[in-house]
Order: sequence, then structure tokens, then C-alpha cells
Amino acid sequence: MRILIAEDDATSLHLLRKFLESKGHFVIAALNGQEALEKFSKEKPDLLLLDVMMPKLDGWTVLQKLRESGVKTPVIMVTAKDSTDDKVRGFSTGADDYITKPFDLREVEARIEAVMRRVSQSPYIQVGVLQIDDERKEVRLRDKLIELSPKEYELLKLLASKPGKVFSHREIIDAIWQDNPYASSEDVKKYIYLLRNKLEEDVENPKIILTVRGFGYKLGTI
Repeated sequence: MRILIAEDDATSLHLLRKFLESKGHFVIAALNGQEALEKFSKEKPDLLLLDVMMPKLDGWTVLQKLRESGVKTPVIMVTAKDSTDDKVRGFSTGADDYITKPFDLREVEARIEAVMRRVSQSPYIQVGVLQIDDERKEVRLRDKLIELSPKEYELLKLLASKPGKVFSHREIIDAIWQDNPYASSEDVKKYIYLLRNKLEEDVENPKIILTVRGFGYKLGTI
């Protein structure tokens, strides 16, 4: 996973970064709350480990800004405060879990795995102003319901499952047309075109579904 650690304590940051990288994760670091917001927007992490006490913006403010903007990415608060009031505040603001310093790295790993299991079971995907309800098979863009065909829906859900990841034509065909041995890149291009016509304000200059020439397609910043 891509994990963003927002932590101003050098020792804790080094410890977490070394441990998570040893587990195969890609780690991005931020040393204050403002940097955390900037790197979150740029890097699109799968998970945020968020310290509460940080300069510029504290963890509460960062979490509140993310949730108010519609971000559903899992956030685990990391803090030296162990009071019930602090935990209640974290959960009510939208935190997914809470780790108290000093922490055991095995506990960090277990809590990350538990949070990601819960997220993967959720029928909802939200990327910025794009919302996908997999139970109702509904897609909303800026709260407007978008009517999609089954293939259009599956293609969009695939791209939204990993925002920022470039999906090759082969990956898309294998995921969307696994029951059709004759599917080709032309089918992918056709449905990308159809989706753009329903989602983009300017089809000639797409902002949501981006082409990465020579590689494939990805979901842009929405």
C-alpha cells in the first residue's frame, strides 16, 4: 500500500517508516499538518497514519478538512493522549482507529490490517466528488446521479478502486471482459470514450479519466 505518515517526531517517523517499508509498503512522510494535506492531495495514499500534535495544523484539523472534502481514505490517529475524550473526538471526526504512543509495531501492523479489511468489505467507493454505491449500482458525480451501462459501471469501478494507478489495456480486459476471449483494446477505447462523455465537462480535455500514453488509463484528481 501507499501509506502517508504525518508525524513531526523524527524518532517515531523513522521507526514507522523503516518498519512499514520492511513490510513492502511505499511510505510518504509529512512533518506537519499543512504538508500532510498537500502530500495527501498529490500522492493519493491508501492509508494515513496521522499524529495529533503537529505544527501548522494539528491532526484534528487535518482529519476534519479531509472528511469535509469527502475523502474516505482510512485514517489511523497516532497520539500520546490516551483519554476517552480524545478517542471519542477522533472517532466522531472520522478516524478509523486510534493508536497510543508508545506503540508496539506489531500492534500498528495489526490495526492497519484490520482497518483495511473493513474498508475492502465496504460497498462504497468515494474518490473526491465521485461516489460509487456498489449495492445499488449507482454512481454520483458532485451529487448528480450518472446513468451508466453495466460495462461502463464496471470499468469506472475498476479505475476508482485504486485512484492514481495506471491500468493497462490488458488489465482492463482481464477484469471487465474475462468472459469474452475476443475483447480487444478497441473495446477498452470505446468504453473509455463512452464514460468520458458522461463524466467529463470537456471530453477533449479530460480531467477525470486520464490517458497515460503507452501505458493505459487512470483516475485523475476529482
